[in-house]
Order: sequence, then structure tokens, then C-alpha cells
Amino acid sequence: MDQNADQGTDQNASIELQQLFEKQQQAFIENSYPSLEQRRQHLKTLQQLILQNKTEINIAINHDFSNRSHSETEMFEVMTSVFGIKYALKNLKKWMRPSKRHIGILFQPATGYVLYQPVGVVGIVVPWNYPLFLAIGPLCQALAAGNRVMLKMSEYTPEFSALFKQLIAQAFPEDLVCVVNGDAEVAQKFTQLPFNHLLFTGASEVGKHVMRAAANNLTPVTLELGGKSPALVLADANIRESARRIAFGKAMNAGQTCVAPDYVLIPAQLQAQFIEEYSTAIQEFFPKLADNPDYTAIINERQLNRLNGYIEDATAKNATVNVITEPSSGRRLAHYILSNVTDDMQVMQNEIFGPLLPIVTYLQLDEAIDYINQRPRPLALYYFGYNKQEQQKVLMHTHSGGVCLNETLVHVGQEDLPFGGVGTSGMGNYHGHEGFVTFSHAKAVFNRPKFSLMYLFYPPYGTFIQKLILKMFIR
Repeated sequence: MDQNADQGTDQNASIELQQLFEKQQQAFIENSYPSLEQRRQHLKTLQQLILQNKTEINIAINHDFSNRSHSETEMFEVMTSVFGIKYALKNLKKWMRPSKRHIGILFQPATGYVLYQPVGVVGIVVPWNYPLFLAIGPLCQALAAGNRVMLKMSEYTPEFSALFKQLIAQAFPEDLVCVVNGDAEVAQKFTQLPFNHLLFTGASEVGKHVMRAAANNLTPVTLELGGKSPALVLADANIRESARRIAFGKAMNAGQTCVAPDYVLIPAQLQAQFIEEYSTAIQEFFPKLADNPDYTAIINERQLNRLNGYIEDATAKNATVNVITEPSSGRRLAHYILSNVTDDMQVMQNEIFGPLLPIVTYLQLDEAIDYINQRPRPLALYYFGYNKQEQQKVLMHTHSGGVCLNETLVHVGQEDLPFGGVGTSGMGNYHGHEGFVTFSHAKAVFNRPKFSLMYLFYPPYGTFIQKLILKMFIR
């Protein structure tokens, strides 16, 4: 009886999703190229939704994490989301303008241009770690491109997901933007819909399932995945400042960030100094963990158990594990730094997504580059050092979704830089103009006036004019 009930619930969810999709699909058919003013109004509505409800958003995210720094949410979710919308509003007219293209002399007289056309109905799967920013970013760019949008929120942030669904429903008609909530089964059914584009942010293994589901409908996908993003410290780096910047990147959201520094590569002779400076920085950021409103908790017990398992595994395999901050109750996990790590440890095999930082030493830069290149391509790479030739060597001879030179994380907040992965860390880009292009179809348009010389190329072939043209252009 329970199994039948579950099947009935699943069937109802599938029917509801299909109905929502068809409603948006029909609305798009009726208005397949929204005007500049319509798109601007959609973006302004989205901006007002955030600004008018930022307190409620902050409270909901805080409750979902059990403790999430209000300042982190304000600066790195609310502010960055608003910046993205403002940037789109400022540049939308330019983005929508057809792009003139060159037409070869043989095909004159004629003109050519690219028309950026909305693709239709876009699906967006939002993760739990930055539930506002990673919903608003792609939503903003999809609306700027003139699309209809369905968002699947994470079941791991139930309070925010429910609030966001309510706010979107109040601000937008369901056939323009709608929010879907539910568990992994609902997410699976969501990705099986025949979207015109599907953007997924999440784990690499789940991304494979999303891509398979999309393939059945030939749906184009943008995958924003994760990976083990290295922080490469060079001998000429300022160790104190580098350690502080890496500590900031690792401490943000308690390390639950897809572009967090996952491990540090450092010259062997600088390891001890780096560990000391990194530990000092973390202790200055968080003098205590208990009841510290600035220190974000691990999202749930499952993730906490996974991270504790990494620590136990590394300890059992003879890594040196140092606790930087005092242990804390609840899900506020202390910061750890791990040295003498080896490839057989779980902490060196999986994306960490938490406040654990392994240290790997090297002797020569080429050795560090080889270490990075022998592993799956990461979402980000962080370089610390000021030698321009060495910077260029690393930039040219490694692959990653993005790079920061002497900084961490902040490239993601630059709306005029594309954000995306490469290889196992993802495919495709969004943010700013790249986001507009991702959610648009670049339609090639060739325009011929009444007068045309194309008749010279018509059959029968082998005419004197044709032979002359071939002689002139093919040598």
C-alpha cells in the first residue's frame, strides 16, 4: 500500500512538472522575443525581490545551516546577486544589439549579422551552499536573454527554498519564472524535462547523471561542478599575506564553496612558515567557535560525518593532523591543517567542501605543474608569487576553470569575467555577457538585396566567368 502511495506521489510530481513546463513553453511561443523594456522590468523586479526581503532571506539561510554568518550572506550572496543584476541592466541594450559580421567579396552585395534569440524554457538546478547567489546569477542572465525559467532548489535548504518559492510566486507569473521544491527524485524528474537549456551546479558525479538525462532530449547543458582547486605558492610569495588570503578563501562558508582552495602546493622549505601563518590567520578570523556568529556551520550531519571520516582516514594513514581552532559543539567543525598527506587518503581523492586544508610540498615549479596536470582539471587555480615569467608558465601549462593571481575566490564575483569549469569541473560559462550568450541562440542572418551576382555560380558549370573566378581565388 505504501509503495503504491509513493508511486502515486511520484506520478503526481511528474505530471505537475510537465504541466509547469508546458505552461512556460506555451507562454514563450506567444512572446518569443521580449522587448528590451520587458526584460529590464523583469530584472528590476528580481532586484526589488532581493532588496525588499534580504532580512527574511538572511534568517532563512541562517536557520538552514543552523548558523550562517549574516555578514557572509549579505556580502557574498545578497550583494553579489544585486551587482549581477545591475550589471545586466547596464549592458542589456548592448548585448541585445545584432552583431555585424563580415561577408566575403564573392558574396557581395550582401550584409550579415548575428541575432541573439532567446532559447525558450531554461531549467536551473540550484545547490545548497550558496542558495541565493547560485539561483539569482543564472536566473538573471536567463531573463536578460529573454527566456522563461524553472528553478529546482535544494532540499538541504528547506526554509530558504520555501521562502524563495513564495517570493518568486509573488513577483512573477508562473509561466515566466517558477520554483520547484522536492527531494532527489523530484530533481531527477526535473532534469528529464525537454528544456531548451539546462544549467546544473553541484557535484561532478551528479553532473554525469544530469548530462545523461539531458542527452535523451538533446538538451544543451551548462555544468558548474567542483574539483580539487589548488593554491600554488611560489618561493617569491609573501608567505604571511598568501596564507591570510588562502585562509579567507578556505574559511568562507566553512569551506563549503565550490571554488574554495582544496589543497596547497608549497616549496618544502616554506611549509612550516606557511602552517604557522595560516594558523594565525584562522585564529584571528575566529578567536572562538562556540557561539561565534561569524563562523558558519556544516550544512547537515551527513556532510559533517563525511568530513570527520576524512580526518579519521588521514590520521589512520599517518598524516600529520593539526587542529587550528578549538573544537566546537554542534556542526561548527574546527579548522584542520594536514601535512604528510598521500594520494591514498580520502582527503586527497575527493573534493573536501569543508574546513580541512592539506599541504603538499614540492622542490621545483615543474614538479608542481606536473602534480596539477596529473589530476582532474579543477574549477579554480590560485597562484601566489610575483615572478611574471613563472605566472605565465603556470597560466599556459595548466588547465582550470578560472585563475586568481595572488587572491582566492573573488574572480567569481566579477560579472565581466566568465565563470565555468573545464573537464571534470564542468562545461560552459555564465555570468555577464557570457551568461547572456549561453542562454541565447546565436542565429546567423544573411541579407541579400534585390541585386545579386549569384547567378554567375549557377549551373551549368564550367563557364568562362566561373573559370576566371576560380583562377583568381584558388591558386
